[in-house]
Amino acid sequence: MTSFAPDSLALNRKLPLWYQVSQSLRASILGRRPDEPLRLPTEDRLAEHYGVSVLTMRQALKELEAEGLITRHRRRGTFIEPAARRGAPVRLLGSVDAIVAQQSGEHTTVLGHGPAPVAAELAEHFPDLAEVAVYRRLRRAEPGGEPTNWAENAVRPELAERIAVADLERWPMTKVLRDVVGVRIGRITDTVEARLADPETAGLLQVPLLSPILHYTGVTYDETGRVVDVARIRYRGDRFSFTVTLDASR
Repeated sequence: MTSFAPDSLALNRKLPLWYQVSQSLRASILGRRPDEPLRLPTEDRLAEHYGVSVLTMRQALKELEAEGLITRHRRRGTFIEPAARRGAPVRLLGSVDAIVAQQSGEHTTVLGHGPAPVAAELAEHFPDLAEVAVYRRLRRAEPGGEPTNWAENAVRPELAERIAVADLERWPMTKVLRDVVGVRIGRITDTVEARLADPETAGLLQVPLLSPILHYTGVTYDETGRVVDVARIRYRGDRFSFTVTLDASR
């Protein structure tokens, strides 16, 4: 039986290795195509793939098993759970792979894309531009299910020329910019705040007008400090929570 092939990962030594591996593998699992195998490689092969110890790999798999994304069977192997629940807390733990994992695994519909003038609230991020490429997407936990969030990305036009809509239907913008376009991401600044649903958000997320939502803004910088993408995501307040983990050991 052919095994599922997870994405590669550049490890950040400032974060727990098991966490980075679990989040990277989580993103791969949730972003898999329906026709891809459900069986994962062995612990040894996964550890070799990520460049970590078997103990670290085992801890990462334990995390995914607790989340219900995989099931482990003695002598049979480890398998992706096809009916795994897609809803999850908004967790900002300091790595690009964590952000990719958070935004992966949902059924995404591209609502529209094209050039647009730089909005007033984005002018500080794109001082050298009069126009950006805007992508609008609606996400559901499963095809035909209720909407969970909708996203709007403002991207530099020269980068948008290399973005395929089909990639955005499968992967988050962060992953597309890094792994497809080849942007060397330097940092991402995240802001999450409570807001009330405006008419557009209420309609897209199928919630009452002025109901609570979580409004996430992510500003992505390349290695030179230039802003390459501003993401604004509106999450249903009745489906998501916000968790921050701080490393107090340093």
